[in-house]
Amino acid sequence: MVASPAASAFLAVPSPGSTGKAARHGNGVSGVVPVWKNPGSARLQMKANAHAPPKINGNSVSLTKHPENVKNEDNAPSPPPRTFINQLPDWSMLLAAITTVFLAAEKQWTMLDWKPRRPDILYDPFGLGRIVQDGLVFRQNFSIRSYEIGADRTASIETLMNHLQETALNHVRTAGLFADGFGSTPEMSKRNLIWVVTKMQILVDRYPTWGDTVQVDTWVSASGKNGMRRDWHVQDLKTGEIITKASSVWVMMNKHTRRLSKMPEEVRGEIEPHFIDCAPAVAEDNRKLLKLDDGTADFIRSGLTPRWHDLDVNQHVNNVKYMGWVLESAPQLILESRELSAITLEYRRECGRDSVLQSLTTLTRDGETTPDRLLDGSSQVECQHLLRLESGTEILRARTEWRPKNANGGEP
Repeated sequence: MVASPAASAFLAVPSPGSTGKAARHGNGVSGVVPVWKNPGSARLQMKANAHAPPKINGNSVSLTKHPENVKNEDNAPSPPPRTFINQLPDWSMLLAAITTVFLAAEKQWTMLDWKPRRPDILYDPFGLGRIVQDGLVFRQNFSIRSYEIGADRTASIETLMNHLQETALNHVRTAGLFADGFGSTPEMSKRNLIWVVTKMQILVDRYPTWGDTVQVDTWVSASGKNGMRRDWHVQDLKTGEIITKASSVWVMMNKHTRRLSKMPEEVRGEIEPHFIDCAPAVAEDNRKLLKLDDGTADFIRSGLTPRWHDLDVNQHVNNVKYMGWVLESAPQLILESRELSAITLEYRRECGRDSVLQSLTTLTRDGETTPDRLLDGSSQVECQHLLRLESGTEILRARTEWRPKNANGGEP
């Protein structure tokens, strides 16, 4: 009789003439005894032999334990009796596992699923602010840090303008309109268009101090056929007082040709749903800004050049930097005794990293130059400013209004 390969892997195959005899292994322990006459009982016989006591030379033997092992087992402490309490799981391990799962879920919810909990509030997943008032106003808080204050222990005008710019960009990003440009929408990026500011007005009622927290709200509206107006309110978060208001007008420019462009209908379709039909935060000041020259300027500062970190991602000087250059030619007596209360900036042309500029300033009253008003420390002062390239090309015209320090009860 020939055994199959599958069977021979588990059952000993007898040699001719040995059928019915028990197969023996080299160690003398009996092996599996196949019963060939009844194949159905082979499995039962194998199972029975597996539990049978071993035999040596035909005699059954029992396995004995070494005396030392028996002694050690006798001395070993017996396990505690099984009760309901000691059969419970390790609760500390269970609580740790549950805590880990909840922390991981919370992190994933924060980073990925940032859908609004209420229809009137959209939360930014990265903590940069939130959209409120039916999704049309963006709100962000800023803490005034030590490196953002000046000699009089209040935030500088550049700090406030940086807050305005930051909220504008975060508004675009949180609204889902941020592409690869500096605040450009996807349709603008397809057409190589970028935003440039043409006019900005800022009214400062009070400057925050180190450690204060301000809340900045910003929103957008239409400005003519091809422009956009952006407004801001800056509020003291502790008192609720509005301390700064600002309005600006923006148009589009081709970033390759550096020429102004009309607003394409595709871009208008992207941004119009975010417009608010309301009056500007700062009423437009239509007074004409003077064109200064060497003969009409009281103070001139030359040799102003942009540094590498003054450029933005669109490769032109950041608009906040212009404010710093305007103040370069302001007289020292004004800077020490007064603070800025109102600013009007008209941007005429951009400048790049290789530009060399001049800053011109003159003191005025109702459009007339009056340098003698510097002697009166209790009066308000108005200045006219001009930024130009050394070649004479105008970059910016500005008007600033100054009030005596502590006029609003601020610290000296």
